[in-house]
Amino acid sequence: MISTGKLVAISAVLAVAASGIAVAETPGEHLMGPDRQQTMQPEQHPMGPSYMQEMMRQCQGMMPMGGHDGMRAASTTPNLPGQDAFGAIQEVVRILEADPKTDWSQVNLEALRQHLIDMNEVTLKADAPAEPIDGGLQVTITGSGRTLVAIQRMVPAWASTMNDQQGWSTKATPLPNGELLTVTATDPKEAQHIRGLGFIGLLVSGSIHQPHHLAMAKGEFDHEHLGQGH
Repeated sequence: MISTGKLVAISAVLAVAASGIAVAETPGEHLMGPDRQQTMQPEQHPMGPSYMQEMMRQCQGMMPMGGHDGMRAASTTPNLPGQDAFGAIQEVVRILEADPKTDWSQVNLEALRQHLIDMNEVTLKADAPAEPIDGGLQVTITGSGRTLVAIQRMVPAWASTMNDQQGWSTKATPLPNGELLTVTATDPKEAQHIRGLGFIGLLVSGSIHQPHHLAMAKGEFDHEHLGQGH
């Protein structure tokens, strides 16, 4: 499929060629007499039809076979999975299938699916009002039903993993309807960083999710006890 850059370049060349013909023809018409204008053949002009035909021939050589039909054919297969969790699992499956060492008797993609549901619940449905405190931030994360279950799994797991990372002190305290997350740092700049990130910014920090998603899919730890390793 021809790139957008090539199309722009082709258009520019053709535009320059066309403008060159217009400019070149105008002086000729004023300087030549009527007889000379009649006897001069278009092919004699340095940018006449022969030149344009050659330009078009070269441009066609840059086009894919089939012209527009070829361009349409190249875009008939969608690339997006249509749903984020589906795409995340699809990516993990491709990694597992590409690894000859994958132990398929231990693979647990359902655990990964449940974790992605947890992520959706906490990200989109949890209430998470935050309050600045000395050295950082305190967040009261609450919800009910499936959201509460997700909070109770994800927040303590994140706090356990991130404690003492990046100079942060992270702690999750259980509440009847959620978790109280406290994140602080002794460095004033890090304290401001923590406050700026807020709840969801903190939760995505650390780049811990992707490697653990793969480990979870491989069956290397239990989804029900993510606080031990997530």
